[in-house]
Amino acid sequence: MDFSAPRWHLFLILSSLQCLPHSICSDTDFQGPNSFRIILTTSFYNRSWTQNLGSAWLDELQTHGWDSKTGILIHLRPWSKGNFSNRELMEQERSLHAASIAFPLIFQNHVSQWQLEYPFQVQLVKSCVLPFGEAPVGFLWIAYQGSDLVSFQNTSWWPSPKGGRRAQQVSKLFNQYHVVNLRIQAHVNDICPRFLLGLLDAGKADLQRQVRPEAWLSTGPSQGPGHLLLVCHVSGFYPKPVWVTWMRGEQEHQGTRRGEVLPHADGTWYLQTSLDVEAREAGGPPCQDIVLYWEQDRPVSLVFLAVIVPLVLLAGLAFWLWKRCKSHWRPQCTGLPLERDPSSPGPGRP
Repeated sequence: MDFSAPRWHLFLILSSLQCLPHSICSDTDFQGPNSFRIILTTSFYNRSWTQNLGSAWLDELQTHGWDSKTGILIHLRPWSKGNFSNRELMEQERSLHAASIAFPLIFQNHVSQWQLEYPFQVQLVKSCVLPFGEAPVGFLWIAYQGSDLVSFQNTSWWPSPKGGRRAQQVSKLFNQYHVVNLRIQAHVNDICPRFLLGLLDAGKADLQRQVRPEAWLSTGPSQGPGHLLLVCHVSGFYPKPVWVTWMRGEQEHQGTRRGEVLPHADGTWYLQTSLDVEAREAGGPPCQDIVLYWEQDRPVSLVFLAVIVPLVLLAGLAFWLWKRCKSHWRPQCTGLPLERDPSSPGPGRP
């Protein structure tokens, strides 16, 4: 091994409970997800064919599905009902089902006036956010073809600056439904935040769980002659927040390429990151250079020292012994038997 070659190591921080890596987290520090949103997507294929898809999400964790034919919410987690009664849940189902019928009809009836072109998609998103230390805030907006069209605030609809004339026409029409807008206001400002708080309370044990990942290295397709693509796989971790980068010494390498954090079927996450280096710079077994921080009650610097320092000391010791043998050659360095110098004192001689 060339001990003078630059050494690469992989540095991972997996911050459980969304706490900062240097902090110490306790049960009272748990914040968890801070947003809940219901998404209704309607695809308009032609004048007589539309399709509805509905789902509900706690941050990036899906908590509900939706059967568009029956209008029934599908609870994907044991705690997905929160602290709502069956009657309250049925009211929410009826509200979502009514929206899935009314909004598509409105857009179908105004295809020409609003200059809508088939096929197109309209998304209705109801969301509430719980900022840390502040009161919950609710939102409702409609997007056309993935771009904001109109938003709802204080019993009124407002056109998006990028929506142009179409957004102004849509908001003008929706503002005529005063009774409906009062009900929407209650949903956005009262019901949604209460449901969010109920979900966080009912699902706290599940949301606080921590799953330690597996991490391994491989090589990918070479980027050119004399180059090596190092690939790190980090799999099976929860919660989602993660920081993975390649380090050269104590400096973060700017060439790190990070993929998307992808979900596993069991609710954990997977991430792949890679680095293209010259083959001569890879120096040494990279599998020994993974630095993984996970436990909240242990500073990352201590974990770093516990893993890296012993390796450095062993490498330094090996290098020192090699240099000593090279500069002060003796037969025992080669493993040959030692021949006594006739002029030197022998055993038992003065």
